[in-house]
Amino acid sequence: MKIATWNINSVRLRLPIVLKFLKEHNIDVLCLQETKAEDDKFPALDLASGEYKHLYFTGQKSYNGVAIISRIPFKPNDKLSLVNEDKRHISALFEKGKKKIELHNIYIPAGGDIPDPVLNTKFQHKLDYNRELKKWFSKNRTKSDNVIVVGDLNIAPYEHDVWSHKQLLNVVSHTPIEVELLTEFRKSVDFVDIAREFVPHNEKLYSWWSYRNQDWKKSNRGRRLDHIWVTEPLKSSVKSFSIHKGARDFIQPSDHVPVITEIDF
Repeated sequence: MKIATWNINSVRLRLPIVLKFLKEHNIDVLCLQETKAEDDKFPALDLASGEYKHLYFTGQKSYNGVAIISRIPFKPNDKLSLVNEDKRHISALFEKGKKKIELHNIYIPAGGDIPDPVLNTKFQHKLDYNRELKKWFSKNRTKSDNVIVVGDLNIAPYEHDVWSHKQLLNVVSHTPIEVELLTEFRKSVDFVDIAREFVPHNEKLYSWWSYRNQDWKKSNRGRRLDHIWVTEPLKSSVKSFSIHKGARDFIQPSDHVPVITEIDF
């Protein structure tokens, strides 16, 4: 099962590159974040006209929104409303014989620009959202469950997940408090960070490059904000991992690129 996660930054605006990506990379399941479309405006007919008949989505006008697009049948599962009513989570259950895999697609708030919860309510929202995720998974899932978490988690946790650890320590997405809370969430049921199973911790690894960089390749000031985690029972089933950097050069690209894994299911 080939799974990809991608913050698309408006699914309607970038529908052509979504269709291009699905076709060229033989994706089975695509999880999108920041779809920016209310449910009645989601381009379901365009996506379901091909192989991808199985859709599950929840969205809002102008911001947020998540979707699961699949050519493999699944059972729609939870849509969690954590902290407030933002549409930032959706999950699905895939079954084959006696084996079950639960897939969670998550979009953690970006948190604004000021890394101070007193001065910046968006940052407080981000911290609270991480705390609620940890609480929910700790209470509702166990280390023995087959669970995958993917999405734009909007935090680059490790030193080489950002272009400059020293310069970004006080920049939202890499501050110590964010990293601590994301780590607590990851450890809630002992999730394995798949990227760093395939790419050593001493190698730079990014999935996001700002629109502000005129030449993103030349400056290469990226961050790894997009993640794929699995619980320990699924670790040995993960066969590959990649980041499709070429998507950053698509026409009207997102500032994020797809992150891809293959799991033996």
